[in-house]
Amino acid sequence: MSVSSAPPIRRDWVAKTLAGALLGFTLAIGCSGVFAWLADGMQMSVRAQLAMWMVMPIWLGVFSGVYFFRSGLRAWAWLGGANTLVFGALAAAQWL
Repeated sequence: MSVSSAPPIRRDWVAKTLAGALLGFTLAIGCSGVFAWLADGMQMSVRAQLAMWMVMPIWLGVFSGVYFFRSGLRAWAWLGGANTLVFGALAAAQWL
């Protein structure tokens, strides 16, 4: 009988999970804010509902895609950069 040598489980799954949970949530909130800012011509009730309901699909998409990063450090770095970009756009929008 041949014993297959399965690759070991990577030990950085906790770092990836935390990056997806924490930074993924803040990224989804920021994307919702950018959407609400860009959809200025839409009725307030429709815009608020769309902005509210788009948070969960974005968060779950980021949360499930975070495991494709090579390491937990890269996940934190890329998601941190994406958060900086999104919240920087929101901050710049306040000055316009």
